[in-house]
Amino acid sequence: MSTLVLALVAGTVIGLALGALGGGGGVLAVPALIYLLGFSAASATTASLIIVTATSATALYAHARDGHVAWKAGVSMAAAGVLPAFLAGAVADRLPEAALTAAFAVIAALAALRMLRPSAAEPTEGVRPAKAAGTGAGLGAVTGFLGVGGGFLAVPALVGVLGLRMKQAVGTSLLVITVNSLAALGARSGTGDDLRWEVIAPFAGAAILGAWDGRRLAAKVSGATLRRVFAYTLFAVAAFMIVDVVV
Repeated sequence: MSTLVLALVAGTVIGLALGALGGGGGVLAVPALIYLLGFSAASATTASLIIVTATSATALYAHARDGHVAWKAGVSMAAAGVLPAFLAGAVADRLPEAALTAAFAVIAALAALRMLRPSAAEPTEGVRPAKAAGTGAGLGAVTGFLGVGGGFLAVPALVGVLGLRMKQAVGTSLLVITVNSLAALGARSGTGDDLRWEVIAPFAGAAILGAWDGRRLAAKVSGATLRRVFAYTLFAVAAFMIVDVVV
């Protein structure tokens, strides 16, 4: 299968995850870039940030148009993550490939576990500012370090910590992802000389189109079913990456 076709297929899957679930796409983007498209771990995390930023910003527009973005809450959480995202992005490029791959495998497994846990039926009452800031900072660090948006953590945090309804949480998580990804990219500017834009561009384009379809998919398939499918995929990806590091 040609590199272009692989990039288009992988981009579509990542976009579907982001559009339907508000997260999970970036966790699949990095291993796809490494194992299907031949990127190094460091280049894959930077390329993933570019793809996730473009896709999240596009999906954010669609959710905002439908009134599903809590701007004040989202800006507060995103602001707390900007500095951690920037600092983590600067550090990640200096780590050994094996360390980045192993850390990513752990995050992928945690993302899968998070998706399999039942969602809170009702949001909590009242916003806890200190916990919201801490959560935002943690999300920013994960985004900057591993090149993932962190939506799989952001959505439950927005429900449980900031008291948003699920539809608002999905839309607002895209705001947090976009801001954190931009901050992490700022830290990595000038370090992407080996990025292959002929692969990244079609990958990102397919992801953007997939995100629009993901919103429609979410309306037709139950959220629980979608989460299970992506969770089991992430478990398989995490296991493969761990074996790759050990062997």
